[in-house]
Amino acid sequence: MRATRNRLRSRAAACAAVLSLVTLAACGSGDGGGDGTVTLDYLSLAWQQESVEANQALVDEWNAANPDVQVRYVQGSWDNVHDQLLTSFMGGEAPDIIHNDASDLTDFAYGGYLADLTDLLPDALRADIPEESWGTTTFDGGIYGVPFLQEPRVLIANTQLLEASGVRVPTAEDPWTWDEFEDVTRTLTQDGDGDGRTDTYGVAWSMREPVSQSVNLSLSTGGRIFHSDDDGKNEIRFGADDSAVAELINRQVNEEGTAPSSSLGMSGSDTLPGFFAGRYAMLPLNFSFRQQVSQQAPDGFDWTVLPMPSGGGPEGLVQGVAPQTLSVAEDSDHQQAAADFIAFLTQADHAVELAQGDWMLPTSRTALTDPSLTTDELGWSTGVAVAQYLRPSPVLGVRGYPEWKDKIATPAFQRYYDGGSGLGDLREQLTDDGNRILDRYQR
Repeated sequence: MRATRNRLRSRAAACAAVLSLVTLAACGSGDGGGDGTVTLDYLSLAWQQESVEANQALVDEWNAANPDVQVRYVQGSWDNVHDQLLTSFMGGEAPDIIHNDASDLTDFAYGGYLADLTDLLPDALRADIPEESWGTTTFDGGIYGVPFLQEPRVLIANTQLLEASGVRVPTAEDPWTWDEFEDVTRTLTQDGDGDGRTDTYGVAWSMREPVSQSVNLSLSTGGRIFHSDDDGKNEIRFGADDSAVAELINRQVNEEGTAPSSSLGMSGSDTLPGFFAGRYAMLPLNFSFRQQVSQQAPDGFDWTVLPMPSGGGPEGLVQGVAPQTLSVAEDSDHQQAAADFIAFLTQADHAVELAQGDWMLPTSRTALTDPSLTTDELGWSTGVAVAQYLRPSPVLGVRGYPEWKDKIATPAFQRYYDGGSGLGDLREQLTDDGNRILDRYQR
């Protein structure tokens, strides 16, 4: 895939002036030692101690078994990885092996900075990861990353409040419908002391970053928001299927009072103190938030992990995801060796270790059967049961999505959820203004 790099080049020039590139300065296309040893740079974005240790242990294991191809672990950060990579690509200093997520691959793949892995990966790896997951890293028929970790959105619930309310507890096999979920939040919303003020809300939606969850959860009701025609041209639509979940959230906040408006400006982490205090009965959060809940919950606080509600039918639990990925730089002199290391990192037993370190789910079918992940403890089994319903986020591969998200969708969704605008205004902003942005990228 060799598209023009001019658009990215101008941005890189601006970034280079302000970024400190200490982390990536030592990176480059795999070095060859005087003794013939190849050294590959692996940019890892692992940040939690368990995850960093798991990655470093696997690098050590590889290096011990492969004296002729050594891997150098380079610590990166999610906070600025896009701009750092962009500048390193332009400067010819990109790491050989790149840890990222699928939502950040689009411009790099279309810009020609990532190697097509189609002919570099072993058949066993290709077969072990579902086609739905490969769809998150496939652009114009080429594979530009190995999707290896993923996380669904789940409900983390206060067990005591659930049991006291008498509501039916859902499972992945028998989930709540969205209508039932709305009824449950009414039951869980309580004015315990009778002073006319809500003491416990049924759910708290953290919407500091509302776009991804609004788009990804729309799949459960048959929506997508981003639609493509037979020619691959993307168009934003916001019909009834696309807006059903957004409308429910708006009702809960602005009409029914089963969700607080105060949580709309919060991150997921910000909602945890209120959850532990019994202020919120349930939190829709990414699967990895279980780690924070487990570590921060007060002694004696019982919590459980539930699937998100279903839109009905066999595909009702479907939701979009953007997995974490491993890619190879197009400029790497040792693409096959880099791909071999990725295959090593993502073989089933290693994928389990990496998933546990990040409290996420592996994409590997084999890894998902590991007893350490199918246990009910800490909600692992709920995540595994939901994994079969994960699909590529509709935003993946859409040129212009970051601009639409930042300039149009984020403020538009925030105003709508807070009651500052109506559904018609939201629809007009997302589609009319949004499609003008997409058209500019698709000329």
